[in-house]
Amino acid sequence: MDDKNTIFKLQKQIDRLKNSIKKERYGLVWMDVPEAFEDDVENKLPILKEVPDLAIKNDDKKPTHILIEGDNYHALTCLNYTHKGKIDVIYIDPPYNTGSDGFRYKDKRIIIKFPDGTEVPKDHPFRHSYWLSFMKKRLELARDLLTDEGVIFISIGKDELDNLMLLSKEIFFEKNFIDILPREQKTGSNQGTFFAPQLDYILVIAKNSEKLKQFVLDRGLMDSIDEKSLYQSSLDPLRGCVNQRYWIECPDGSFIIPPGKNYPIIKDSEKIRPETRDDKVWRWSQVRYLAEKENIVFKKTKKSPLINQDLKPSKWNVYSSKPKSKTMLPRDYIFGFTNSMGTKELDLFDLKGKFDNPKPSELIKYLISIINIKKNMIILDFFAGSGTTGQSVIDYNDDNNLAHQFILITNNENKIMEGVCYPRVERVINGYKKVLAKGNSLKYYRTAFIGKNSILDASDEDKVELAHNAGFYPN
Repeated sequence: MDDKNTIFKLQKQIDRLKNSIKKERYGLVWMDVPEAFEDDVENKLPILKEVPDLAIKNDDKKPTHILIEGDNYHALTCLNYTHKGKIDVIYIDPPYNTGSDGFRYKDKRIIIKFPDGTEVPKDHPFRHSYWLSFMKKRLELARDLLTDEGVIFISIGKDELDNLMLLSKEIFFEKNFIDILPREQKTGSNQGTFFAPQLDYILVIAKNSEKLKQFVLDRGLMDSIDEKSLYQSSLDPLRGCVNQRYWIECPDGSFIIPPGKNYPIIKDSEKIRPETRDDKVWRWSQVRYLAEKENIVFKKTKKSPLINQDLKPSKWNVYSSKPKSKTMLPRDYIFGFTNSMGTKELDLFDLKGKFDNPKPSELIKYLISIINIKKNMIILDFFAGSGTTGQSVIDYNDDNNLAHQFILITNNENKIMEGVCYPRVERVINGYKKVLAKGNSLKYYRTAFIGKNSILDASDEDKVELAHNAGFYPN
């Protein structure tokens, strides 16, 4: 009976403490689970050792990039020796912690039911605590690497979106949390329980929002995304297209309209309802067309799908125009860069099927393009995966005559570095089948360990050994 009373009293005390935490603190609270590394790793200083045999050298005056093989926690620790405050942009695509994406966490404690280092299932009692403990240490190291004008982009899914938002605000402070960008990651899927999932998200966080320069949208990129014919043949005219069938006047005074069986009077703006599915419609409503009339482009063509006022094929086609200004603010969503594009890119390098759901290089190029920091930046990705960020930086440099440098970090679990990331970067540099060589150079490093103590307890002897082994510096 006494034992039961003791347990009851302790439970009441725990409940009071929980309520006190809820009342007294706003923010993210979780059980911070210690992460286990190998004993020699935990008790020694991490360094980066160059692997000369995997280096790529080209005398083309293009940047020398860096690949680091090893646990990203140790690699980030090393970069804080050499690159602290020097990284301009970070993009990472960490595990989404869906319960089936392969996320592993090495629990330093002894747990029988959930052994050390296995994949974390969805019903794991510490699933979110593991992930938060894992991310917190790495984001704190990443924060210290950024310049004062720097920015970090983090891709994430719904499972950890809320937690990551609060964690980022805790580490970077709320004033530096810039935005969340929904991204169309796939199209056409009909999986799911109540809704078919199509989106993931990109968090945008500044090192110091007061020093972060305004983002800009490149005009050329905007053209490639938004220039579309105003005629949309695939729209069902009887499903909500009430004001989308009307005449448009061309530069020569003629009028054009999509094909159909019924035609409104040219000057009558009231009777523009399509009557059958043969009455095709414009992509825009008449109201939007009139509002954006100055941003319309007419092009002569021999095979226009449109009809003129004589009910004959027109000489004109009509398009939404290019933006008049050279730059504009990017939108707070990202559509058009789906993961299927990334899968097709891997196929170009004969790497199809070796990495699930790769991000497309066009997505990373888009993020690089909106940054307005300086001409030649250092761009870090410490969840490098298939090496998308490396290809993106090289391609973007080549397209714009720039010299951004990338640093990619990934371990070699399932041979991801030696079998996917390194071959992809090498084939972008040297060319592969139908992929033209882009040049650039590459240095390859692996994490290693020296000394007899961790960084917190480093002796003078450890520091001397570290100095002798330090040979990794920014270009």
